[in-house]
Amino acid sequence: MNEMDRDERRTVKVSKYLSKHLRHQPERIGLTLDEAGWVEIDELIAACAAHGFRFTRDELDHVVAANDKKRFAIDGTRIRASQGHSVEVDLGLPPATPPSYLYHGTVAPSLDAIRAEGLRPMNRHDVHLSADRETATRVGARRGRPVVLAVDAEAMHRDGHVFHVSANGVWLTKAVPPRYLRFPERH
Repeated sequence: MNEMDRDERRTVKVSKYLSKHLRHQPERIGLTLDEAGWVEIDELIAACAAHGFRFTRDELDHVVAANDKKRFAIDGTRIRASQGHSVEVDLGLPPATPPSYLYHGTVAPSLDAIRAEGLRPMNRHDVHLSADRETATRVGARRGRPVVLAVDAEAMHRDGHVFHVSANGVWLTKAVPPRYLRFPERH
């Protein structure tokens, strides 16, 4: 394996470790996020090292800058995950007017449940939606052959559903009832 591949693997490993502990299990390494999900960077690095996962501030900065999905945000001496938390946080995102349609990537085995119940946040606080089909396709492909659903966001917004958009462009809403979903034709 060449050095570039090794560096990329290390970046992915650090990113996944950070996601796990900044989005889902901060207490596992002794961290306490503030109400908006922020933690001091020095505290994060020390907690990770104390639990056997060491990285430098330079590595952290590289992970944040190199992440194509902008999963993390740094504000001065603090860091947080941009969205996707299963722990209670208030990201402080103002309500936003969505485009006419947003998109959700999923897989065929989930379609029956989605037809019956709509999109639910599952283990997250919000349903995550994409602004374009391409991104939704990539999201769905993480779990198998992707199926992209269109969400009539304009009608949802008109009917009083609230949307937020995260710092990395992911659209968030509490749930999407089935009546606002457009399913692809069955083949």
